[in-house]
Amino acid sequence: MSDLEERLPRVGVKRTLARWNQELQRIHSPILRYGLSVVCVAIALGLALTLQYYQFRDVALPVLSLAVAIATWYAGVGPSVLAILLSTMCFNYFFVEPIHSFAVTTEDLPYFLTFLAWAILVAWFSTVSRRIEEGLRLARDRLQIEVEHRAQREDEIRRLNQELAKRAADLEATNKDLESFAYSVSHDLRAPLRHLVGYSELLQKEVSSLLDDKSRRYMQTILQSAKRMGNLIDDLLAFSRVGRAETRESLVSLEQLVKEVVAELRQDTNGREIAWKVGALPVCYGDRSMLKLVLVNLVSNAVKFTRMRTRAEIEIGCVDGKNQHEVEVFVKDNGAGFDMQYVDKLFGVFQRLHLAEQFEGNGIGLATVQRIIHRHGGKVRAEGAVDQGATLYFSLPNAQDAAERTRQ
Repeated sequence: MSDLEERLPRVGVKRTLARWNQELQRIHSPILRYGLSVVCVAIALGLALTLQYYQFRDVALPVLSLAVAIATWYAGVGPSVLAILLSTMCFNYFFVEPIHSFAVTTEDLPYFLTFLAWAILVAWFSTVSRRIEEGLRLARDRLQIEVEHRAQREDEIRRLNQELAKRAADLEATNKDLESFAYSVSHDLRAPLRHLVGYSELLQKEVSSLLDDKSRRYMQTILQSAKRMGNLIDDLLAFSRVGRAETRESLVSLEQLVKEVVAELRQDTNGREIAWKVGALPVCYGDRSMLKLVLVNLVSNAVKFTRMRTRAEIEIGCVDGKNQHEVEVFVKDNGAGFDMQYVDKLFGVFQRLHLAEQFEGNGIGLATVQRIIHRHGGKVRAEGAVDQGATLYFSLPNAQDAAERTRQ
């Protein structure tokens, strides 16, 4: 027989005794409680008289004290007092001279008081022990309940984590499918669209002299719409490539990137008065080409939307962020601005807050910015007001945190 099989019966006996002990301590009926006190004293008296009959001396005190302890332990304070009174009377009547009398002589008074004090001490000790055990039992029950609740919460958290992981995997698969679909559709649309533009141009050359002004306008509208659709497809392809491209992360000087972007844009802004203000920018950790694309889109937007200003003002800098684990860069202009109630649409694909006749564009640039920044673990946001300019922000983990996260 193994040790486990030998321990099982002992564990069962201990649990049974503990259960009986708890049930006995839960006696609530006054009749049973006080009856237990009387029975305990009666049994103790009979045992003491029997032992005395067989010449066992000085046994009354411990036996009656045991009765007081049992009554106190299982019945409570009231029955304990009754047990002390009954034990004292029995002790005085049967064991203190003169026998069978409640009278106490001066010589026996110390002995009698000793018994009374001992009985009270035993009752007090039993009461305190019972309260301590009751407190420990309640604490154990509360702890057991807490452990069960914690186990349930852990199971729930584990289940939610599994469900979240499954949903994340499903979402990632769905995003990949959508990216592949967008790439495939955009790629497949380019060929028929080129045919449409090419044959429309040929048709325009062949029959231009035979068409009236209205027909020529229709033909021109077809060509412009087809070319605009081609630009949209190209932008959509570029946007899908951002999600599919592999990032090559390294230390990147944002200040150097901004200088390169501003130098490239200055060639396209000859004849315009633009006040450039570039502040100190930090070094971050990321894909240099992608981060340059972010700055190109943001600065190009600032140049575009300040076109109506006589003197454009464009500021690029770094916000003194409260979060030491990230850096936040902004691009601010005094251009057309936007209504803040539409700020949620600003970074959506093909979402435009201005008319195409006012400012060119397809609404892909800021969506690309958001996708790149999200891939780097950052966030984007915007502030602005109509005809009062706009400020666009993007945050990135600082170089040290990003490098440590990449190594992990």
